[in-house]
Amino acid sequence: MNRKAASPAQPLPARERILQTAHDLFYLEGIRATGIDRVIAESGVTKVTLYRHFPSKNALILAFLHYRHERWMTWFDAALLRHGARPGHGAAALVPALAEWFAHPHFRGCAFINAVAEIGPALPEAVECSRRHKLELAERIAALLPETAEREARAGAIAQAFDGAIVRAAADPGAAQSALDGLALTIEALSAPDR
Repeated sequence: MNRKAASPAQPLPARERILQTAHDLFYLEGIRATGIDRVIAESGVTKVTLYRHFPSKNALILAFLHYRHERWMTWFDAALLRHGARPGHGAAALVPALAEWFAHPHFRGCAFINAVAEIGPALPEAVECSRRHKLELAERIAALLPETAEREARAGAIAQAFDGAIVRAAADPGAAQSALDGLALTIEALSAPDR
């Protein structure tokens, strides 16, 4: 999930360089800890260029969250497929997909949970972006579960356990396997067509 390297013959447009740089810095080092001057320096643009594309740091933060959502959901869908997910057949593929993410050397938890914790009160639009991300994630989980009257409620419970596993793994990388084991138990209990 690192920045894509552009070939010398085809450099990325300035907006894309800024967004990828902000993505990496905001995710790995934190939104508040990353100043605009650092994004400018690392993306190789001028201050005028940055502000032409993103009129404020808040605009850049919101663009980062939208960008992160698209990138992460694309990765997540592919990871589920790699681990055998099929609509309506259960959510067991969530555990190996998360294990793959937790093992990534740049794993730093959920960008959306982190954003709400860092800047939520100061930027309500970031909270809304995060809420939409979590709703879409719960919809993806629901699609994996058998169709029952409790499908949405079960998906919500699994999504909450999913977030708990992410927070636990980010706070204590050594506890990642324990977090995944807990998620697996939750999935097993909630994936059955009838309880």
